[in-house]
Amino acid sequence: MRWDFLDDRSVLITGGTGSFGQRFAATALAYARPRRLIVFSRDEWKQAEMRQALGDHPALRLFLGDVRDRDRLMRAFHGVDVVIHAAALKQVPAAEYNPWECVRTNVVGAQNVVDAAIERGVKRVIALSSDKAANPVNLYGATKLVADKLFVAGNTYATPGDTQLAVVRYGNVMGSRGSVVPLFRRLRASGRIPITDRRMTRFWITLDQAVSFVGRALRQMRGGEIFVPKLPSVRIVDLARALAPGCALDEVGIRPGEKLHEVMITAEDARKAVEFDDHYVIQPAFPWWSDDLGAAGGGRPVPEGFVYASDTNDRWLDGEELRTLCGEREPVRRPPARSDGGQEQAVAG
Repeated sequence: MRWDFLDDRSVLITGGTGSFGQRFAATALAYARPRRLIVFSRDEWKQAEMRQALGDHPALRLFLGDVRDRDRLMRAFHGVDVVIHAAALKQVPAAEYNPWECVRTNVVGAQNVVDAAIERGVKRVIALSSDKAANPVNLYGATKLVADKLFVAGNTYATPGDTQLAVVRYGNVMGSRGSVVPLFRRLRASGRIPITDRRMTRFWITLDQAVSFVGRALRQMRGGEIFVPKLPSVRIVDLARALAPGCALDEVGIRPGEKLHEVMITAEDARKAVEFDDHYVIQPAFPWWSDDLGAAGGGRPVPEGFVYASDTNDRWLDGEELRTLCGEREPVRRPPARSDGGQEQAVAG
């Protein structure tokens, strides 16, 4: 895709030292000529590492701050044209144990970003969401759902044409921090891989695909949309077998706050959803939004009762595709033969 829409613009990424932020920054600096590219995050060491990785680019700015601090955001957003809001606490077990900390970052922080963007006249704001925000069963998903609502509703009190806010919702990012892929790689030498449930499925997206989709959403947004890419699904069992062939699979049980399958468009969302060739758009249910805007871009309403879920998807990744996407260029060696004959085993959790 073309990135010239960022030329001569000031772009800011909250949570910019995370997996997505680093890849987005590298892509923007390689394929566009932004006037400034501001990495807003609270970890000075990660910023120093990012500076080393990206080099001394004249457009790069490293800005220490926390989205919980509204005043700091106001300072950072001065003269900014585009904001990508990627800052979040996203580890499900940590959020369950530290609920208020998760709320302060994911909800209060989101509202701070909305307020600062409107006050400073930022032209376009995209917030990164999660499939866990659809019919949430854990605190992380609930906070992301609230954040989605805040960004969509923010368009109601932004001056029309001055600040547009939208959301991108996608599934598990392959290779991001917290991904199961590094875990499977690390444990395959042991001959045993833990999985939560053999039936479990997930939506799957690569980091580059996520960055590209966010860039497209920035170009197409009018304000108020939730953009959802069409993604393949993966069975966690198939992923484990692709990365660790011959290993025993120990079924340890679903953790608290975890779903068997993920959903990106619920039946309720579908009433306002339109379909494009490679993505969906959930349109806002506000009087200032006309459903004709979706049709004008070539969108068509989804069928009655439509639900976009990882277990009923029509696109699935097989073993070889998974190995390729995970960067497994060399054949994975099977672990030494085991006394149990090498058969897969499921251990009750």
